Amino acid sequence: MKRINLSKAIVPNSLTAFNILCGFASMILSAEGDFLLAAIMIFIAGIFDVLDGLLARMLKTSSQFGVELDSLADVVSFGAAPAFLIYYSYLIHYSWLGAAIASTLLVFGALRLARFNTQIEDVSIKVDFTGLPIPISAIIVASFVVAFYRDGDIQSQYHHFVIPLVLLCSALMVSNVRYNKIPKPSDLSIGEKLTFLFVIVFAILMIVASDGKALFYLFLSMVLFGIFRHLFYMFFQDRFPLGNKSKEDLSEDDE
Repeated sequence: MKRINLSKAIVPNSLTAFNILCGFASMILSAEGDFLLAAIMIFIAGIFDVLDGLLARMLKTSSQFGVELDSLADVVSFGAAPAFLIYYSYLIHYSWLGAAIASTLLVFGALRLARFNTQIEDVSIKVDFTGLPIPISAIIVASFVVAFYRDGDIQSQYHHFVIPLVLLCSALMVSNVRYNKIPKPSDLSIGEKLTFLFVIVFAILMIVASDGKALFYLFLSMVLFGIFRHLFYMFFQDRFPLGNKSKEDLSEDDE
C-alpha cells in the first residue's frame, strides 16, 4: 500500500475540509432564507474542490483516502446543499413532493460518486467523466437561484423550469453521457492556451455584465452539449465508431 506523506497530504485534505464547511454553511443559510449567500457558499465550495485536487497532484499526495474524503465532501456541498437550496427557495411550496424532488440531487449525486469511486483505477490520473459531475449539477442549481430568485420567490416566468432542471441534473449524474475533463495547461499548445484564456475572460465579463445570469446559461450549455453529442454518436455510431468509446476501449483495440 502506498504510504502517504501526512505533512503534505494535510494541505489538500484541509481544503477538502473547508469544502465540507462551505456546504454545511450553505444548508444553514438556505434554512434561514439567505439564498444568495447560500448559493455563493456552494460556489466557494467548488473552488476548494478544484484546489484540493490540484494541490494533491502537485504535491504527489493523491491517494484513495483523498478520493473517499473528497467524495464525502461532494455529497455534502454538491448533493445536500443544492437540495436544501432549491427546496427552501422554491420546492417548499410543494410540501413532501417538493422535498422528494429536491432529494434526487442528493441521492443521485451519491450514486454517481459511488460509481466513480468503484471505477477509478489510478487516483493520480484524471479521465473524462461518465455522467454529469456532481459539482457541475450543484453549480447549475445554485446559479439558477442567483439568476432568477427575486423578492422572496423564483420569478414566475421561470417557475416551470425548476422541476425539469432538477430532474435533468439528477438523471444526468447517473447516465452514461460523457463529459470532458478540464485539460491541463501543460497539455495545451500556445494557441490553445490563448484561446482558453480568451474564453475565460469573455465568460467572466459576460457573468459580471449579466448580474450572474450568464453563469447559469454557460453551465447549462455545457450540459446540453454533452447530451446532443451523446445523441449524435448514438444515431451515427456507424459513421463515427469512436465517438462513444472510452480510453479503456481504445487501449484494448490497440492490443
